[in-house]
Amino acid sequence: MKKQAGAGGNPASDAASGAATAVAFDPVPEAGSNNGVIEHEDIARLAYSYWEARGCPLGSPEEDWFRAEMELLRQTSAPAE
Repeated sequence: MKKQAGAGGNPASDAASGAATAVAFDPVPEAGSNNGVIEHEDIARLAYSYWEARGCPLGSPEEDWFRAEMELLRQTSAPAE
């Protein structure tokens, strides 16, 4: 999945102009899809969606990364329904 830049073609200028798009990401893995292993790309995708939801602020990307990592860890360790 690739985010398209706005009319100017520069994602940085889009963020500066206030143009924000929400990214819907379902962090729940499909049953048996990755055997409980959390992939770097999964964390990155979810962290990016958290960052966008916060309005693309500067600084502290670790906050979104750790939140995403903990959410995915919680979901993979939860008992199956």
